[in-house]
Amino acid sequence: MTDTRDLFATVPRSDFDTPGKSRGLIDVVRWRYLLNLLVRTGVTTRYRNSVLGWTWSYVRPAAQFLVFWIVLGVFMNLDRDVPNYAVYLFSGIVVINLFSEGFKNATTSIVGNAPLVRKVFLPRQLFAVSAVIVSFVHFLPQVGLLLLVCLLMGWITHVSIFGVLAIFAAMVIVMLFSLGVGLFFGAINVRYRDAENIVELMLLLATWASPVLYSWTMVQEAVVDRLQWPQWLVEVYLLNPITHGVELFHYAFWRPATEGLVSAAGYGGDQMMAIPPGLAWNTLWTFLIALGTLLLGQLIFRRLEGRFAQDL
Repeated sequence: MTDTRDLFATVPRSDFDTPGKSRGLIDVVRWRYLLNLLVRTGVTTRYRNSVLGWTWSYVRPAAQFLVFWIVLGVFMNLDRDVPNYAVYLFSGIVVINLFSEGFKNATTSIVGNAPLVRKVFLPRQLFAVSAVIVSFVHFLPQVGLLLLVCLLMGWITHVSIFGVLAIFAAMVIVMLFSLGVGLFFGAINVRYRDAENIVELMLLLATWASPVLYSWTMVQEAVVDRLQWPQWLVEVYLLNPITHGVELFHYAFWRPATEGLVSAAGYGGDQMMAIPPGLAWNTLWTFLIALGTLLLGQLIFRRLEGRFAQDL
């Protein structure tokens, strides 16, 4: 009978992993089967025992759109300053919803899966990554609705290859950024639950800090022309990954769907539909900012994850 100790003696020590040692986001790829399972569970259980089911993925953005459109578009006459304000508003809302849901769910992902974290070793980043992917899955029906509306407005006749690329660039930038800040606050939230309140406050400000309800040219006019502040403040504002994601969606959806309406409606088209300066270069810079945020969030997460089971 063969001694099992002799079999193990022939296996190089380098083939063994130290128990409890994490390789960070690299382990997410190695454990992709578990990631797929977490994503499927998150998608299928979200609307369990719900009468409307996936219809709720449309209800929330529709309610947001109606409130903002009535208050700002109708009551405050912003639809007079921004052509095709309904599409402009909705194309920004869907980006904010992608960021908000991914950021919030990633922040609470470790605490929400406390029983697994306490009892089983697995890459804890899996929970944050799966939360962001689930938010992306629920973001797709909203984009589908936006695309359908734009198609009815003649979007297909004015869209360019750069517009299509802008859609994918915006999604990548926003998802990387939401995962980065989600990892950062998710790690802190394990010990200090105040992080959830800070995130709620940040999400409240995110809608107003990006050109969703107003045009970026209004920021230019207020900061530079009226307040006489330096121009670089506007440039920093445009380098916010969420702001740039919104502007990329405006470039991809709102502009092609609106170009045929501007001249007929009598708007000052060149001014109202002005592209933010350096849109292409800012896409590269905001991608690097989002990637840097992800690396920073991963660094903080790995420094704190060793105490997760104890703190939970």
